[in-house]
Amino acid sequence: MSGMTIGVTVEREDLLAAAVVEAVEGTGAYAGSIFLRSRDRRSIVLAATRGTPPSLLGGWRLIPVSSPIPVAVAYSSGRTVHLADAEETMRRYPQLAVALPYAFGSCSVPVGARGETFGSLAVVWAASPGSEGLSKAQRRQMRTVANRLGGSLAALRARTGDPVECEPGTVPVETPAPSAAAVRVGLFDWNLALGTFTVDDELCAIFGLDPDAFDGRADTLASCLHPGDRVAFLAGAREADGAGRITARRLRVRDCRDGGDGEGCRTVELWGRVPAADDARPGTHLVGAVVDARAGRAAVAAVERLRDGLFSLAPDGRVTHANRSALRLLGVSGDEVLGGFLWEVLPWLSDPDIEYRHRSAMISQTPSSFLARRPPDQWLAFSLHPEADGATGRVVPLGQPHPAPTPSAFAAEAAPAAPSARLGVMYHVLQLGSALTEAVTAREVCEAVGDQLLPAFGGQQMAIYVVRDKAMHRLFHTGHHEDFLDWLEGMPLHARLPGTEALTSGAPLFIESQQDLSRGYPGIPTGEVSSWAYLPLIASGRPVGTCVLGFDEVHRFTEKDRGVLTALAGLIAQALERARLYDSEFAVARGLQQALLPHRLPVIPGIHVVARYLPGTSGMDIGGDWYDVIPTDNGTCLVIGDVEGHSIAAAATMAQLRSAVRAFAAVGHTPGDVMAGVNRTLIDLDSPLLASCCYIRLEPHGHHAHAVTAGHPPPLLRHPDGTTDALDLDIGPVLGVERASAYPTTRITLPPGSVLALYTDGLVEEPGADIDVGIDRLRASLAHARADTLDELADRLLHNARGSSYRADDIALLLTECGPERGLRAAGGGASPDA
Repeated sequence: MSGMTIGVTVEREDLLAAAVVEAVEGTGAYAGSIFLRSRDRRSIVLAATRGTPPSLLGGWRLIPVSSPIPVAVAYSSGRTVHLADAEETMRRYPQLAVALPYAFGSCSVPVGARGETFGSLAVVWAASPGSEGLSKAQRRQMRTVANRLGGSLAALRARTGDPVECEPGTVPVETPAPSAAAVRVGLFDWNLALGTFTVDDELCAIFGLDPDAFDGRADTLASCLHPGDRVAFLAGAREADGAGRITARRLRVRDCRDGGDGEGCRTVELWGRVPAADDARPGTHLVGAVVDARAGRAAVAAVERLRDGLFSLAPDGRVTHANRSALRLLGVSGDEVLGGFLWEVLPWLSDPDIEYRHRSAMISQTPSSFLARRPPDQWLAFSLHPEADGATGRVVPLGQPHPAPTPSAFAAEAAPAAPSARLGVMYHVLQLGSALTEAVTAREVCEAVGDQLLPAFGGQQMAIYVVRDKAMHRLFHTGHHEDFLDWLEGMPLHARLPGTEALTSGAPLFIESQQDLSRGYPGIPTGEVSSWAYLPLIASGRPVGTCVLGFDEVHRFTEKDRGVLTALAGLIAQALERARLYDSEFAVARGLQQALLPHRLPVIPGIHVVARYLPGTSGMDIGGDWYDVIPTDNGTCLVIGDVEGHSIAAAATMAQLRSAVRAFAAVGHTPGDVMAGVNRTLIDLDSPLLASCCYIRLEPHGHHAHAVTAGHPPPLLRHPDGTTDALDLDIGPVLGVERASAYPTTRITLPPGSVLALYTDGLVEEPGADIDVGIDRLRASLAHARADTLDELADRLLHNARGSSYRADDIALLLTECGPERGLRAAGGGASPDA
């Protein structure tokens, strides 16, 4: 790596560190993090932290951009996501609350510049229920910091070519939370030939001198020492001249508060060495430091005097200090426990819930406590008291608790406990399990698996093959190698291939290199992939298929990786089997509904008609929306209706009402009589369902129509000049309420070239909004839509609805153009029942 590259990397790290520190300090939060996008734009990668170490984030080092997690949502949407407390987090982002069920608030903002988003910035604070979170000013400050960082990253990229993106394996920049200094260090440069000192302000403070008044003389510093140590201090020059260094020479500095009698002193240490000769500085120099560790020594002494066991944990949970009482109670030496995690160095504390207690204390910044049994029968009470820079722990002995704690209270047997799952592992299981519960179709299951597994394990390719007719067939693939595992397509189950053997044996197969693949399966193409994980998908003892992960670089699968992937394969298999069953039933239900709708609209001279039907996307149940065009001797009849509910019963009722409308229209009834007859038909069916309907009969050889509506949204009429109105019709009651209901008829004018729009409420209803707002929005869309044909106009009106991934209701749309003189050109004029 060139020096320039190193310099650029350091510059970027400095930008990230400065931004996350400014965000945390500006909001009063205790921790913050910055995520930057990956090169494939599939994930955001942890790039910098302040306060909270990455180990506490568990599975949050790499987050799929599609995850319903605040930092990912801020990145993908460009919006600020502010969660005041745990209750709001649970309500709006349950997946985050499942993985981090602690009392905290958070705010996430996008990082970017000039319309390009690079990542997101988040801060976290301790929040009790009902907290208001950050003020508007603090949120604006966060956006300012994020925007400034985005601009700096963009400028750095333009100047040096250094990419903004982070690789999945990037080590994040860590800036620890500030803490009180237990040691003070003052630096000096002592010119031994001239007897002068160049010192920093901290050394002056240690010696009790004013930095601005210090004259730079060794005698002045010596006068601040205990009289018995002044000679030793000056003798350091002779020692350095002979040995080249001074090592830990202890000196007593007089305390200015004792009146200068030399009795009140504190001990410091003098360290220094003579550097190599420097032509720019004649004479011999001694450079070094004066170390004042009095606060640290005093604190250690005080802690050691206590009978209670006290220990200190770094923010990530590693033990940094334990007093003698704590070591005695835990039954370990300092060498055994220092630098390790309690739950790893002590087998009887190897319980995931103890790690959970520490994480809970650090993330929520509230004390936590638990009981544990040191074999064979010594009960200990632990408490953790957190700050941003770590936690202080207390452990005291107890008698036998009454009642005795159950194993859930962390009791352990005398034998060493088996290694338990870490929380980072549990996160992946919870996250994928949560995503799979929301996936309905097989496609959604596959996309959820790809979104979660690839970022979590650093893979670049994923394919899912399912068993059909005793052979393997690809159901899904994601990744930039389009030919990934093409050779597995159509292979029989008995073939000796990794994809089939993993499935038939029920054991996952992990291949870490192309050489391993060639040795085990000679002749199989490797392509551009270097490592593979073949996961058998078996549900209820039945083979469903194989999920294969591919890695462009050699990937070593740890025991944890293998265990987690094996566990996740079972979740994937169950979800995929359920989704495939859903897809089959869905296809049958939709086929039934399609059979009930017109396959082709009649061609009528002087009238152009097109129809669209969009099924709902939120469930499998079929609905009761319908439309029809009925030519009669008295004119052409346009019909649109909606039976309430989504069920087979709704579809059956819709079919009967559609037949009734056609029957009444065919015998020449007036529009009002047709609607009244359909109303009686619905009541005679003794159906608990209600229905709405709009019926319009166009006069032959004229530009007028007669309209009647039964509780249905009003038709829209676009005039030749583009002006669009919602027709003001006399409204009758919905169908199925009262047998004697009457339905008044309204005569309307249809200028040549005008467009009449009939629709069901699925096109205009939105949760939490009045339907009139949706109708007016559709009216504006119809007025301003630019389209050369009626088909194009229909597609434009349905554009937003078609792009929706969650639509609770079906949509039917019927457009009619009256007279071709000034109107749109026809382009087929047919029905499109599943646009």
